[in-house]
Amino acid sequence: MRDHGRSLRMRTGGRRRPKRDRRKHELGSEPTETQVGETKLRTVDTRGGQTKVRAIRSNVASVASDGGVVAAEITDVVENPADPNYARRNIITRGAIIETDEGKAKVTSRPGQDGQINAVLLD
Repeated sequence: MRDHGRSLRMRTGGRRRPKRDRRKHELGSEPTETQVGETKLRTVDTRGGQTKVRAIRSNVASVASDGGVVAAEITDVVENPADPNYARRNIITRGAIIETDEGKAKVTSRPGQDGQINAVLLD
């Protein structure tokens, strides 16, 4: 768990003392690194009694083009601007370029947050 709160130091270098301890809802979580593979989803409880669906693995993407939306099978991650190692490890994030049976597509959804992969076909 990570805390994305304020820095403990002031601009002058002095120490800033926290008014209170961090709360459970202020903690972050480890990133969900969605990989190419047989679809595996996980539900996570969120604040307010809601749930999120995280895609742990997926091999299907909803690819949009001029002809409409098609469910295409993902074969490979070509490029991932978030991290060069993600492309080597076949990790899909938003903005990743994936190779599908329809052609190359750019991921527009956040699979670790939405639980599905939406993409737009590249020319």
